[in-house]
Amino acid sequence: MKYHRSCPPCRTLVVLIAAILQCVLGIDGLAQSPEVTPQSLVFRRQATRRMIFDRSQQIPLSSLQPDKIVGLDLMHPVVGDPTGEIRGTIEAGRLKISTDEHNASSQRWGGGFNPFATYELGLHQFDGSGRIGVSFHDTEQNDFLSACIVAKDGKYQAIEWVVVKDGQEVSRQEYAWPDDVRTTGPIRLRVQMLAVGVNLYLDSDGKSQLVGYPDFNEHLELRHKDLISRYEFRLSSDLEANSSAEIDEVLSALTPGCGQADIRAITNQNGEPLLDQGRVWLTMTVRGRALPHPMQGVFSMDPSVFDIRFEGIIVFDMGDGLWRNELASHLFYDESSKQWRGWTTGFSALGTKSSQEEKAILAVWSDRDPRRGFSIMHAKPIGLAGQHEDPHGVYDSQAGKWRLLLSEKAGKYRAGMWESDHWDRGYQRLAGPVEMDSTGTLIQKVGDSRYVFFGSADRKVYIRSYPELKPVGELNMHLPPWNENTGTRIWPNIIPLPDGFPAPYIALMMDRQNYPGMPKSNWTYGAMYLYHAHP
Repeated sequence: MKYHRSCPPCRTLVVLIAAILQCVLGIDGLAQSPEVTPQSLVFRRQATRRMIFDRSQQIPLSSLQPDKIVGLDLMHPVVGDPTGEIRGTIEAGRLKISTDEHNASSQRWGGGFNPFATYELGLHQFDGSGRIGVSFHDTEQNDFLSACIVAKDGKYQAIEWVVVKDGQEVSRQEYAWPDDVRTTGPIRLRVQMLAVGVNLYLDSDGKSQLVGYPDFNEHLELRHKDLISRYEFRLSSDLEANSSAEIDEVLSALTPGCGQADIRAITNQNGEPLLDQGRVWLTMTVRGRALPHPMQGVFSMDPSVFDIRFEGIIVFDMGDGLWRNELASHLFYDESSKQWRGWTTGFSALGTKSSQEEKAILAVWSDRDPRRGFSIMHAKPIGLAGQHEDPHGVYDSQAGKWRLLLSEKAGKYRAGMWESDHWDRGYQRLAGPVEMDSTGTLIQKVGDSRYVFFGSADRKVYIRSYPELKPVGELNMHLPPWNENTGTRIWPNIIPLPDGFPAPYIALMMDRQNYPGMPKSNWTYGAMYLYHAHP
């Protein structure tokens, strides 16, 4: 039988074949790609790194560099109330401080004060007996804090921490010198200020060892803006007769701390990660000890490689005179208002001794770009009662609503979805909380659809539907950032990328390995892990 196009049965057959081909073939005969889903991705580990006070990552605040000093008493004058006579000279590129046959003490001005900075004394050598260290002084009151190396007959003996209020010593703690740290020669005293407390480290032979971890907020509230402007830091010395110390350098800097965690991309209001200057921008918690000791850091990375760069520290101003170290933030740039906005978790409430505060989710905003250096963002509670954490939000243009995903304190922490007509207030429950432990709650697009992701204590990263939080599946990871001996409550932090990058999706996650030597309980994790994913 011969078929002709003019024949009705033939035309029907042609239409049917064309319809079948249209379902199977795309434009120009190319097969259409199936919809990408989170379950179709395999996240494969590419690299890992932990920053531990990396010198290359320091953001300088002030320094005393002997080999760069011309006019010691002008650049770094003696301040305070010296006793006896201490000579200060520059010899062989080092500052030498020495006494004759009498005991003497003095302080030299080092720089301004920031209670979120790290301070370091590079001691080259100590001859004789006495103390050498750094101190932090109120220039209008007789209040100060000091951290010093104690030496006896040329050997390092201990680290001493002292707090003086209204001229009276209110705290003195002495920490024994670690057995495995050198007792003579080059040593570095590191004082990591943590807003309400401090960590004291000794750095020698490439290793940074924790020695002490006192708090001071029951005596001095150094988050007050007025106090911060009045304080200064100094090189302090208290030497016995015929003693001397040689100093390589003294400095203060913003640093990435001893661990990084709670990694989250900075986005636009729709939740799309910013790709600015060829880099993704990330908030991470800079770790110090427990709570409320960490602070909010900002980092960046070229997503085609693994060149993570520490960019700055953000603190938050709630209008009560304090600069607060909140963390676990999600920041976004709001194009309509030209403001940097977002949400954070009010952990600083746990360090306020003068009044009883409760941790809350805060709305934050700033006209200035807060991604570099030291930044202050305004903050206020969004009015949602409860000890919630890990906020992540988007503006859903289809719904005409702001959607905020939280790790809700509901017995354990569990993911819940809230929505509002306003980014900073008026949130009502939309879905959840889910039944399982949840952390690092994230709303992110994979393919053309939004999904919800969160880590969990049960060794999984869960995928849920957006915004209903219905079960979808689990994230497939090659070499996840945990093993059988470590915690698994990590942040997924999945980031989609445009064409031209080695992978269409990356994830930058962290582990939960605490820094050795910290008292329990502490949250000093972790290392950063880069993953690539392909459909």
